[in-house]
Amino acid sequence: MEAKPIKASAVISMAAGILLLTAFQASAQNDTNRFHALVLAERGDQHEAFVVAALEWLKATARQDNFTIDVFEKPDQFNKAFLAKYQLFIQLNYPPYRWNDEAKAAFQDYIEQGRGGWVGLHHATLLGEFDGYPMWTWFSDFMGGIRFKSYIAKRVSGTVVAEDTAHPSLRGLPSTFVIDQEEWYTYDKNPRPNVHVLAHVDESSYQPSSDIKMGDHPVVWTNERMKARNIYILMGHHPSLFENDAYKTLVHNAILWAARDKSRDKAVGETNSRTN
Repeated sequence: MEAKPIKASAVISMAAGILLLTAFQASAQNDTNRFHALVLAERGDQHEAFVVAALEWLKATARQDNFTIDVFEKPDQFNKAFLAKYQLFIQLNYPPYRWNDEAKAAFQDYIEQGRGGWVGLHHATLLGEFDGYPMWTWFSDFMGGIRFKSYIAKRVSGTVVAEDTAHPSLRGLPSTFVIDQEEWYTYDKNPRPNVHVLAHVDESSYQPSSDIKMGDHPVVWTNERMKARNIYILMGHHPSLFENDAYKTLVHNAILWAARDKSRDKAVGETNSRTN
């Protein structure tokens, strides 16, 4: 049986269809690549095991949620143009010193002008004079005007109490959850008057008990005076945190909220007061 020739119009239609499908797939792929995150990670100190676990979790989460991460161990190359490539800055235990002046200025502009979001963990509030560096006054003000005071060196467990349960970062979390083997940093004063506190630790729940306390002890907060969505999470010492479902949910929510993920905002019914 002789095959019938395919008409030119049919070939053109097929080719157009393939091109449209390819374009659609490319567009869908780009749409699912939601944002680009910069991770500034402190390496080689007492938090190394936590940082290693955090990076593995971040890589898996980025694949799952279709965003990208670039990891840096020093802020030396950071400037305004460099930071402009990223919609989110994750300060993974890197302290607020050892930054050159250009990096400081770029980061300050990034936060004050809302050029991207910020999630800071644990060591990000090691504010004071350390390793011969002066305290970064602007960063102290960003974190509520605090200075690092002390910590529980032997580490204890503590119960975290959610305060603003309507905030997207606390979505899906119980009203209280336990964090094990944490240092529970204390500061020279309470940041609460200058920030919006999302959660605190119940110091009476410490196991074993400790005399190193603040009284009212915020552990998760955001500075709403800044244009950038920002959130600080004090907990971040031990790698077992990435076996803690509540902690992983908190950090995951914080990342998506700070990165201005609009689909996430819609899903949690975020109020207009948090869209600036």
